[in-house]
Parts: sequence; C-alpha cells; structure tokens
Amino acid sequence: MPARLQLDRLSARHVGPVDLAIAAGECVCLAGESGSGKTLLLRAIADLDPHHGEAWLDGTACSRLPAPQWRRSVALVAAESQWWADAVGAHFPGGVRGEWLDELALPREAIDWSVARCSTGERQRLALLRTLMLEPPVVLLDEPTGNLDAASAQRVEALLAAYREEHRAALLWVSHDAQQIARVAQRCFVLVDGRLEAGDRR
Repeated sequence: MPARLQLDRLSARHVGPVDLAIAAGECVCLAGESGSGKTLLLRAIADLDPHHGEAWLDGTACSRLPAPQWRRSVALVAAESQWWADAVGAHFPGGVRGEWLDELALPREAIDWSVARCSTGERQRLALLRTLMLEPPVVLLDEPTGNLDAASAQRVEALLAAYREEHRAALLWVSHDAQQIARVAQRCFVLVDGRLEAGDRR
C-alpha cells in the first residue's frame, strides 16, 4: 500500500530535531559531509537506534508498532549489508524476481551462490533486492550505489525508479553524487550541524 512518511522533531545523538514529510511515490535525497549524521538519521527513522520525537507512516506512529513490523514497512538498505547465512538464497525465503536480477546484470544463478563468493558490488545489489522483495512502502537508502561502477549504479537507479512508480513507494536516498541526486530526486536536503537545509538538485 502506498504510504506517506512523516518525521516530527525526530532526533538522535547530534542529529535533529528533524521535521520532514515524504509523499508516496516521491524520492527525496539527503546529502552532507561525512560524519554529519546521515546514516544515524536513517537508522533512527528505521527504529534501529535510540531516538526522540516521532516517525509516522500514514498516520500510524512508529512508537505504536512492534519494531519488526515497522522495519518491514520502513526498510533500511544499509551501505554495508549484513548476511546471516552462508547461502545467498537463504536470505530470499520468498524467492527473487528473475527480471530484477537481469536488470541489475546479476546472473539468475546468483541466488544459488555462497555469500563468500560475491564481490562487494554483488552483495550490495543483492542486499537491495532482498529488501525490495519485501515490498516496503518506504525505502531508506544509505548510498546504495557507493560500491558500484557507473553502469551498475545506473541500473540500480532505473530499478529503484521502476519500484517507486510501481508501488508508489516513498524513498529517502543518501547520496554524495550531485549528478545522481539531479537524476533521481524530486527534492534534496543537506544535513548541516544536525539540521536539514534545502539543497540544490540541479
């Protein structure tokens, strides 16, 4: 179901308070210097770290939902993916859409690989697919193309654009790449001294 994400005075450590609303079907990019707290903010939104304030998903408060339920709906794709089993396929209990593997230039047999044989870039793309297979209405993206070459990054951008349109998903995307921000975002903000400032997406 399409959903709107709203942050009301959300804060964590040196970040915030942050007020932000992202509409269903909108992609908002977040930039800022290293150490400014972009990852910290994403983890707070995903209810993975202690925080103050509130996040809302279509009028339902994060504090009113069990953490696993919130995290399935407001899903974080971390910059460094975590793997808890040896086999790639064990992380895809419902399988994976073969056309998504194709679109990311991953072979169909990648689902049968061991995690150890995957390159950093392959793990990053597979971790993205692992999250999208859950069909979350909100996706938090922490530099999802940070370990990818230009061609692979563009494939990820295209897949996320298609996912956003198909599911009317709200995306909050951390990126250091001004050209990427111009391609993917409807709005951009910069995190400065723990506060959001309007950015330039040109």
